[in-house]
Amino acid sequence: MSDLSTKQSQIMEFIRGFIEEKDYPPSIRDIQFGCGISSTSVVDYNLRRLEEKGLLRRDREVSRGIELLDGTRRGRTVDVPVLGAIAAGEPIPVPTSDRWASDVEDTVTVTEEMVRGHQNVFALRVKGESMIEDLIDDGDIVFLEPATTADDGDKVAVWLQDREEVTLKRLYREKDRIRLQPANSTMPPIYVDPENVRIQGRFISSIRPSG
Repeated sequence: MSDLSTKQSQIMEFIRGFIEEKDYPPSIRDIQFGCGISSTSVVDYNLRRLEEKGLLRRDREVSRGIELLDGTRRGRTVDVPVLGAIAAGEPIPVPTSDRWASDVEDTVTVTEEMVRGHQNVFALRVKGESMIEDLIDDGDIVFLEPATTADDGDKVAVWLQDREEVTLKRLYREKDRIRLQPANSTMPPIYVDPENVRIQGRFISSIRPSG
């Protein structure tokens, strides 16, 4: 790689290290910030030069569609829609019970292992610290599978119909009520009428965004 510019060598090393650490390729913006490059257009220019040199392949239809051609393994990835925020604390308002999980705010690219073979997975950004003892903190992204039922103790996204609010908690059925239990010993549970609870999704996994 002696014919590479300093910037191109830096980009190659960044991509290789990123894939080895995270098991999926970086985005253009990851490369921009990781290499201290002034703009995404400069990144794109150098990636095109690296393609011409036969050092990488790009799928421009995929947000992280970079593959190094030197044997560095590229993990299989999926793009998961981010559908807004969910409270891990006090429940927060959402637009409507029918549409809170239908408007795509963004997407996040993760390895297939993160979604564990589930279909139609969606993601929500966490607000609050009520689930920190389950290693889910404020600002994390949680992945959920659509669901209308859950077993006691499952972590679920729950729509509270009378409040028009949604929250992430562990669910337990008691005699004539539902207990929504935080995973934070300093916070009390929320008790609700079963008629006012709609399960929207079951927790699969979570990530802490870098930076």
